[in-house]
This record gives sequence, structure tokens and C-alpha cells, in this order.
Amino acid sequence: MSAALDDLDRKILSELQTDAEQSLDEIARKVGSSKTPVWNRIRRMREQGVITRTTAILDPEALGLEACFFVLIRTSEHEAEWQRRFLKALRERPEVLEAHRLAGDIDYILKVRVKNARAYDTFYQALISEVRIYNVTALLSMEEIKSTTVLPL
Repeated sequence: MSAALDDLDRKILSELQTDAEQSLDEIARKVGSSKTPVWNRIRRMREQGVITRTTAILDPEALGLEACFFVLIRTSEHEAEWQRRFLKALRERPEVLEAHRLAGDIDYILKVRVKNARAYDTFYQALISEVRIYNVTALLSMEEIKSTTVLPL
């Protein structure tokens, strides 16, 4: 269920998405409010689960993680136990940045960030040793055209 947000809440969220390290004074000035109401709104949005956490965004290439693979997975297994093991394996792998269950011909898509193709193969071999997978297609991203954590408000 979505939270009821007014224009001021959305302005505050926009500022936080742009730079969460801004001071409350800076945010208040930019959104046309004062510090205490901004703080109260941020606290309320945290309590409501609108703001789930504050984190640092790192540059993967600066950390030597130059290869981004999109992994398409088809499975012939749909039992609860298989799914539990599969989801556990994904959650335990730091290489998996995103995982989505899909409608259509592909069951799951993963976004995997690793150093290189050899590191991807190590990830792949480990994954298939833990859970049985019918078909895997790995697509190497040649260029990241857009990547953002900013949600449209």
C-alpha cells in the first residue's frame, strides 16, 4: 500500500535521493520549509517505510568490478523447496545486485557484477552446484547507458 505523500514530502524525497548527506538546513532551504518540519517528515517517512535506508553508492569499475552480466534463467523446477534453495543461494551471493521473478518464457533475471568473465564463470559454477537450473543465458553488458537509484516522484 502506498503512503500518502504531499508535494513537500516529494520535494524532500527528491533532495534526499539527489544527496542524502545534505544537512537538514540545506534541505529545508531548498524545499521552502524549516528544519523541524523537514526532520519530522523524514522521521515519519522512515516509520512508514517510504525511506528504507541511507547508503553510499559506489563506482563498481573503481573497485575492479568491470563486468556486468544479465543472467536469464529458465527452470523446470517450481516446487517450494527448490525455490527456497534458489532464493537462498541468490541472497548469499554478493555478486547478485538484483534478482527478479518474471512473467513469460524466462523465469528469473539476475544482474550480476564481477571482475571479469572468469569471475562470472566461478559464480555460475557455484550457483549450478547448489540448485538445478534448466537453462541459463548470460548477457554481457557492453556499455551502461543509464543507471540510477532515483525514483520518479
